[in-house]
Amino acid sequence: MKKLLLLAIGILMVASCGKDKQDYDATGTFEATEITVSAESAGQLKSFNISEGQVLNNGVTVGQIDARQLTLKRNQLATNNEQLAATHGQLAANKRQLAANKQATSSRQLDLKKQVAAIRQQIVNQQRERQRFTELLKDGAVAQKQVDDIDYQLQVLKKQLAATEEQIASQNAALADQNKGITAQMEGIDAQQAVVNAQQAGVRSQQAQIDDQIAHTFIKSPITGTVLEKYAEAGEFVAVGKPLFKVANMKRMFIRAYITSAQLKNIKLGQKVKVMADYGKGQKKAYNGVITWISSLSEFTPKTIVTDDERADLVYAIKIQFQNDGYVKIGMYGEVKF
Repeated sequence: MKKLLLLAIGILMVASCGKDKQDYDATGTFEATEITVSAESAGQLKSFNISEGQVLNNGVTVGQIDARQLTLKRNQLATNNEQLAATHGQLAANKRQLAANKQATSSRQLDLKKQVAAIRQQIVNQQRERQRFTELLKDGAVAQKQVDDIDYQLQVLKKQLAATEEQIASQNAALADQNKGITAQMEGIDAQQAVVNAQQAGVRSQQAQIDDQIAHTFIKSPITGTVLEKYAEAGEFVAVGKPLFKVANMKRMFIRAYITSAQLKNIKLGQKVKVMADYGKGQKKAYNGVITWISSLSEFTPKTIVTDDERADLVYAIKIQFQNDGYVKIGMYGEVKF
């Protein structure tokens, strides 16, 4: 009887030891990358179409803050820009007309020079003809009157040449003054165009600022994730910086676990480990994880954490990333097996 009692006690002790044996190396809680989206513009929430638990795609627009005043300013700037463009176009047309006038002036100068050249050529021809007739007159082949007629023609041509040259000098002086006036007008147009260009640049700068402000009235999700909390409703007035909603990537999650200094030598970045989600009552689910961060500083053991060495006062935090299948929630208790 005594042997049977000792055997029973031994079995109970073995069973008790087996029950107390840990099947994990570290414990912690599950986390996700959480982002709080705040208002980037002030005004009334015209629309805000999200609900907690909703899955959002990266960059999707979920609402907008009233942008009517900004839109009116944008439209006014567009009108101003059109008017400036029309002014610039008119100035360019005026400048082209002045350039055409200047070209016409140069053409008139060229025409007068051609007339002078033609008269001089006629004088040369008449002088040759007079020389020939003079020789013929000596031989008695022609009458004196024919030589006199040539002399008369030469006098007429020379007077015509002098008058044309005088006309050219006078017209050139007038054309020079006209060209100066045209040049001054063109320079004035250049100055006006420079002013218009500066005004257009200012309008474009204002338009870019307004466009940026309008873009900030749209509320978008910065990541693909699940809406955790919603802090505002459509119709509310919001100020810049007011939190609107919180979104988290629930597919790529982490467990923040804690290890003792003795365990540090057994782990490294990139190491593959097992992550177990504890659903209570012995229900657990395992996931494949990778160590992505190891703290370089020790800290006191959090009260909710159980370590491999329960006597350890100082521990090191680590983060292990894993792919969530939708069952793990933020804040749940988890275990890690190296």
